[in-house]
Amino acid sequence: MKQKIQEKFKALFGEGGNLFASAGRINIIGEHTDYNGGYVFPGAIDCGIMAQIKLNGTDKVRAYSLDYNELAEFGLKEEDVPAQAWARYIFGVCRETIKRGGRVAGFDTVFAGDVPLGAGLSSSAALESTFAFAINELNKNGIDKFELAKIGQSTEHNYCGVKCGIMDQFASIFGKKGSLIRLNCKTMEYKYYPFNPQGYKVVLLDSCVKHELASSAYNKRRESCENAAAAIRKYHPEVETLSDAKRQWLEEVRTEIPEEDFMRAEYVIGEVQRVLDVCDALERGDYETVGEMMYQTHFGLSRLYEVSCEELDFLNKLARKMDVTGSRVMGGGFGGCTINLVKNELYDQFIATAKEQFKAKFGHEPKVYDVVISDGARCVE
Repeated sequence: MKQKIQEKFKALFGEGGNLFASAGRINIIGEHTDYNGGYVFPGAIDCGIMAQIKLNGTDKVRAYSLDYNELAEFGLKEEDVPAQAWARYIFGVCRETIKRGGRVAGFDTVFAGDVPLGAGLSSSAALESTFAFAINELNKNGIDKFELAKIGQSTEHNYCGVKCGIMDQFASIFGKKGSLIRLNCKTMEYKYYPFNPQGYKVVLLDSCVKHELASSAYNKRRESCENAAAAIRKYHPEVETLSDAKRQWLEEVRTEIPEEDFMRAEYVIGEVQRVLDVCDALERGDYETVGEMMYQTHFGLSRLYEVSCEELDFLNKLARKMDVTGSRVMGGGFGGCTINLVKNELYDQFIATAKEQFKAKFGHEPKVYDVVISDGARCVE
């Protein structure tokens, strides 16, 4: 990928430029808790976005996407928003940097990614983080890492139509090789947890069902959670976000909110606690508990939050049947991957059976991605 980027950059824009990269992410547990002020437990992975970038002495950006085989050119004012959806991520990062008082000089760039699109591995956050980091470095803006993550999140909100939480961008910026990050999305306190599960592999099975998070389904679930929190707040004013609520407080307002809102909130309150339980279990080296929490999360995402699908439920049930330690849908849902914690001795049989049975039912094999926990946003030598 690096060589292809460099060759295309030279052909389009000549010599020079610097290479930057950032990572996609997995999330062991803590799904849809970030925008509810709860805990998440992500890690950066060894695939992401890489870009060669050179300041061009103008007030224009010329960006070439190798993956889309397309060139976009745009200015840096609010009215200069580009037509291409992929270019809006770069434009949004430029605008959000400017809004924070940062300097953004025009630049040329060629970029590509090896994050599987639509798999729930947050290719968009990797793209935002690559450019937020690069623009900060090239313009010597001195913006701190927390704010770089928020630049990516604000890009999603203001230019891409997704009211996402901070987890994806945080993991992409703060990722550290060999470690997961427990992040409190309300206070932004975080802690690294070494993650090297001896005797186990972490593997993603991609259903190849593509999701569109900008669809109303994601934002609708967020509204449900906000409605439930508002109902609880009338009796418990200390509840700023749903993660502050106790299960019994939700029960108190059951008759005051739609059943759908109750279900969404029930899942979130349970999930916040599961993250903490998993962190405790990891410190004890108790991977059986980690796995059981993953299965509970899948049940909640499928039945209460309703963001799973037939293909993902099939893979999850198969994992349980084959004594896989843990399995769940990962990411926003509506397609994408299951993340699986598999004992080494079961791995080959699990993958072979999953491919065979999934293909028999759905007509194609799931894609398989082994997970390596890696560094986040960085300059590339």
